[in-house]
Amino acid sequence: MLERKITQTLLEWKQSATRKPLIVKGCRQCGKTYSVRQFADTNYEHVVYLNFYENPDYASVFSGSLQIDHIIMLLSALLGKDAVFETGKTILILDEIQECPEARTALKFFHNDGRFDVIGTGSLLGVKGYGKEPKSVPVGSETIVEMHPLDFEEFLWANDISKQIIDSLREALAAERPIADALHERLRQLLLQYTVVGGMPEAVWTFVKSKQMDEVLRIQRDIIRSYEDDMVKYAEKADKPHIKECFQSIPKQLSKENKKFQYSVVKKHSTASRYAGSLQWIEDAGIIQRCYNLLTTELPLDGNSIKDSFKVYMSDTGLFISMLEDGTQYDVLQGNLYMYKGAIFENLVADIFSKMGRKLYYFSKDSGLEVDFVIRYKGECTPIEVKASSGNIKSTKTILSHPDKYHVDGAIKLGDYNIGRSGSILTLPLYMAFLLLQV
Repeated sequence: MLERKITQTLLEWKQSATRKPLIVKGCRQCGKTYSVRQFADTNYEHVVYLNFYENPDYASVFSGSLQIDHIIMLLSALLGKDAVFETGKTILILDEIQECPEARTALKFFHNDGRFDVIGTGSLLGVKGYGKEPKSVPVGSETIVEMHPLDFEEFLWANDISKQIIDSLREALAAERPIADALHERLRQLLLQYTVVGGMPEAVWTFVKSKQMDEVLRIQRDIIRSYEDDMVKYAEKADKPHIKECFQSIPKQLSKENKKFQYSVVKKHSTASRYAGSLQWIEDAGIIQRCYNLLTTELPLDGNSIKDSFKVYMSDTGLFISMLEDGTQYDVLQGNLYMYKGAIFENLVADIFSKMGRKLYYFSKDSGLEVDFVIRYKGECTPIEVKASSGNIKSTKTILSHPDKYHVDGAIKLGDYNIGRSGSILTLPLYMAFLLLQV
């Protein structure tokens, strides 16, 4: 069993006296159903479970009156002893709720009624072209939380790194004290393993149980194929081929020295007018994350972002590795990546930051000045340089040497070394990126 942070979120929701029906959204196969059902089985006397994807006929329950007593009557007739409704002791799970828009509308009525808790899960909520929109979105009557595949901290838990050890890492970061050599080496290896395994629960569980990387790769590529199937199945007809082309271009986009997303890389002479909607579809499905360029290194970052200048990263680093040629997993674990390792470790840090809830930004100028990421850290605009091992950070040094122009007082360099400091530059091991939580 994999410990997930969403469990604490669900517990806090249950303990709230003003809770509303909850929607847990996220990309396919990130563990939504398993986590919600496990939480429900542990915390409720009665669990009523509907999966609209596996059983489309369940949608008929919500096709007429949405009065709660009417819905309860139909569910009891349909499910028999599997549908026990007892005030304060029953939770209703509406799995793949995007398949039944009327069930989404019904959340307002469940909220007003107040007798039963309701959780809906959805993989493609809000995706353009899905074609199943509720007549009335229950604004003000639902709470939405986003779930990701396992993040690096959850991966550490799965590999027997205790929360006490992680607390010691936080303390070392705060004190800028180097990590003991044995622990440092163990975490270095786990980071490389996370890079190739990623956070899809089935892939992580297979790795933890067997360490069979060929089986992990098979699972990841099956997930990639299921994403591509969704693109063909659910996208608007005109967008179908363009979405797949955009998706399959991501490794090529990141292999360029200039990693800015270029529509001409998707297809020669292509433009944003042809492919922008397709890229948005993939982002809305939770498969990719955009990283926006900044006009200047100043807060607020979103206010200074350039909306038509961005890089694109896979939301899960393991899925990204699985899109590359056979043998890449072995190369990552051995550290033999040559020129492409920059792209892989940038995607790794994008994975870590986005699963922390950070929006992604970078800074690039035509002069050649470029910083991999820029974050708000401890109230300051902070450049982040990512190096697979060690490396020059000329751009960051230039920014730091002109504080009047760039308004930056300190920077962080992530790479294959221990904690240290050189003037205004804090150096951290790559595996500590997940601890940069303070805003």
